[in-house]
Amino acid sequence: MNQENQWPFYISIVLAVYAVIILFFVIRGALKAKTINDYAVGNIGFPSWIVGLSLAASMTSAATFVINPGFIALYGVSGIISMAVVLPIAAFASLIFFTKGFAKYGKSVKANTLSQWIGNRFNNKSYQFFFAVIALLLITFIVLINVGLTQVISKSLDTDPFYVLLAITVFVFGYMMFGGANSMLYTNTIQALIMIIVALMMIFSGIDLFEGGISDFAEKLNAVDPNLTKTFNESSPLYRDFFEVVICQAIVGVAIVCQPHIMTKSLMLKNPEKVNSYLFFAIGSMAIFFLIVIAGLYARIMFPDLTVDGSKMKMDEIIPVYVVKRFSVAAGILVVVGLISAGLSTLEGLIQSLSITVTSDILEPIFGEKVTNNGLIINKMVIVLLAAVSFYFSWNQIKEPNLSVGIFGQMGVYGYFAAAFVPVLFGTFLKKVKSSTVFAASVVAIVVHFGIFYLKLTPYMQGSVGNPGVSAAIAIASSVLVAVILHTFNKNKVTG
Repeated sequence: MNQENQWPFYISIVLAVYAVIILFFVIRGALKAKTINDYAVGNIGFPSWIVGLSLAASMTSAATFVINPGFIALYGVSGIISMAVVLPIAAFASLIFFTKGFAKYGKSVKANTLSQWIGNRFNNKSYQFFFAVIALLLITFIVLINVGLTQVISKSLDTDPFYVLLAITVFVFGYMMFGGANSMLYTNTIQALIMIIVALMMIFSGIDLFEGGISDFAEKLNAVDPNLTKTFNESSPLYRDFFEVVICQAIVGVAIVCQPHIMTKSLMLKNPEKVNSYLFFAIGSMAIFFLIVIAGLYARIMFPDLTVDGSKMKMDEIIPVYVVKRFSVAAGILVVVGLISAGLSTLEGLIQSLSITVTSDILEPIFGEKVTNNGLIINKMVIVLLAAVSFYFSWNQIKEPNLSVGIFGQMGVYGYFAAAFVPVLFGTFLKKVKSSTVFAASVVAIVVHFGIFYLKLTPYMQGSVGNPGVSAAIAIASSVLVAVILHTFNKNKVTG
C-alpha cells in the first residue's frame, strides 16, 4: 500500500478519535449549562490564557488555514502583504483598542450578544432587532468554513464531498445544540494548541525551497509567473494596487473585530483585570496563524500549472491537495487535524453566537414569554434550521464557486462588521450618542457595501470577480463620516 492509499484508512481512525474527544468536552461543559445565559457566555471561571487561546481559535478559521493560502497560490506576494501583514497589524491594534472598553460596558449593560450590547447601550430595541437580522449575514462565514472543512476531509479520505459536508453539518451542529460557551472554551483550547503546532509545520513545510536564499525562492516563483513576486499584482482581481492591498485591508482589519463571536469573547472573563493576559495569548497565537498563508507559495511551486493528476484544481482545493502530496502520512494526519481544528473552532463560535442572537434578539421580541420560558429548547431548534440553510448554500459553493467560497464569505461577513463598526466604536468611547446617529450609520454601511458590489460601482468591481474588501472599506468610511456629521451637528444629544 503506497503512501497516498494509506491516507483514507488512518485519517478515518484519527477523525473518529477526534470526534470522541470533542464529544467528551461537550458533555462536560453541557452538564454545567442550565440556562440560556450559561449557554451564551458560560458560568465557569476559566483562566485568561484559556479564554485568549479560545479567541485566537475562534478568530482564525478555515479561511486562514485553507482558503486564504489558495489566494496566495494564485496571486503571490501581493496577497501575503495584504493578508499576513496589513490586516493582522490593523486587527491586533483594533482588538486591543476595543476589548477593554467593550468588556466594561458588556458587564454594565448585561449583554450576552453583540445585538443586545448595541440595543442596551443605545436604549433602542428596534436597533437591537435590526442588528440581530443583519447578523444572519454571518451564515456566509459558516458556509465558507463548511466548504473549507469539506475540501480538506474529502481529499484526505478520497470520498464524495457531499457526504463529508453532510457528516460535518450533522456532527458539529448536533453537538453545538448542547455544548455552548463552557464546552467551546474546552474544545477551542485544545484546537488552538493543535493549530499552533500545525501552523508552524505549514510555515516551515517549504523550507527546502529557500536553500539558495530568498532570491533563489523568488526566482522559482518568477519561473512560474512573474506576477507572483510583485508587490501589487495587476493581473489579480484583489491585489492590484496600494489602495486594495494596504488602504482597504487596513480599514477592514480595524473593523473585523466587530463580530459577535469575537467581541463577546471578552465577556467570558470573570475577572476584568485579566484582559492584558487574555490579549497577550490571543495575539501571540494569531500572529503565527496569519503567517500560514505563505504555504500558498509553496503549493504554487509544487503545482505551477495548478493541476493535479491531469485535472485543474479549483482554488479551494489547492491547500488540501498540497497537504496530501507534501506530507508523510503521520505528519499529514496531524496537519489535517490542525486544519479541521481551525475550521471547527470558528464554526463553533459562529453557531453559538448566531443561534443565541436569533433566539434572544429575533424570536423573543416577536413571541415573548413562549421563547423566554423555553430558551434552550428554542435555541436547539434554531441550530437545526441554521444547519439546513448552511448545508444548502455550502453545497452550492462547492459545486459552483465564483473563484472561491472566500468571496461569498467575505461579502456577508464584511457587510456585517461594516454595519457594526460605528455602534461599537461610538458606544465604547463616547458617553452621549443619539441612537438615530449610529442607526443611520449602520444602514449607510449596508447600503454602500452591497450597492457597490452588486451594482459593480468603481473600477474594482468590474469583471467576473469583485473585491468585497473595497466595497467594505468604502462602506466603513462612509458610515463613519455620516456618524461624525450627525453626531457633530445633532443639538439634541442624549445619554447613550
